[in-house]
Amino acid sequence: MTNLIEVKTGDLAGESLGWAVGMAEGLDLFLAPPEYGNPWRVFARYQGQVIEHTKRYNPWEDWALAGLLLDKHRISLIYAFEEYEALIGMTGSGYHPSSTIAACRAIVAAKLGDTVQVPKELMP
Repeated sequence: MTNLIEVKTGDLAGESLGWAVGMAEGLDLFLAPPEYGNPWRVFARYQGQVIEHTKRYNPWEDWALAGLLLDKHRISLIYAFEEYEALIGMTGSGYHPSSTIAACRAIVAAKLGDTVQVPKELMP
């Protein structure tokens, strides 16, 4: 990872959104470079007492990750006018036609604010 660029939380999507959510959650993140036709991807390093493993971090598309975040942050989802509004108390909100993307944006807004720093490699 080289340089970070500033991005509006409402513009985050895909890998840049995963990076921002991981940072908001305090995870140990790293980028995997492009290979086999894949773009840059975000991974989280998990360490226990005995083992260490890495796993792709993609809560915007993986309900196994997003569901845990919904419960942890007690996110309310409202569907109106063909998009979701995700709310975390009075601190954060996110909007998108996808419920998981809306929830992820709400987490980033609540913890990191309206703009965040993400690696430039993750931006289109």
